[in-house]
Amino acid sequence: MSYVDLYSSGAHRRNLAHFAAIATLAAVDGEINEEERVLLDRFANKLDITADEYKEVMESDNKYPINPPASSEERLQRLFDLFRIIFVDHIIDKEERALITKYAIGLGYRSESANLIIKRSIEIFSGQIAFEDYLYLLKH
Repeated sequence: MSYVDLYSSGAHRRNLAHFAAIATLAAVDGEINEEERVLLDRFANKLDITADEYKEVMESDNKYPINPPASSEERLQRLFDLFRIIFVDHIIDKEERALITKYAIGLGYRSESANLIIKRSIEIFSGQIAFEDYLYLLKH
């Protein structure tokens, strides 16, 4: 049983799974540098990760895979959840964008598709959507 399976709260469990996947992505190129550590600290705060959970996830022998859902809608739900977290402070910086791009690719999107989805999601979450898109969203 994985560490994430120990939690009964659905929302917290998803947050912990997101954080664990993000931490794994940050460590994919070896040691986590200071810039990545600052970003992980920020995500841990946004995701309400406890100090004990943070320590457990960050242990070098713990590698949490991104388990991509089978359906496109479930993959989009995971990206949506992460965008909601990122945009709590109403901004996305280049480090967060790079990490969410890696996350999208880890979920199974091709690089081109991931970049397009992320670009559109940033437009939507930052309120920069076209009027036609606004109308579509209101009507559906």
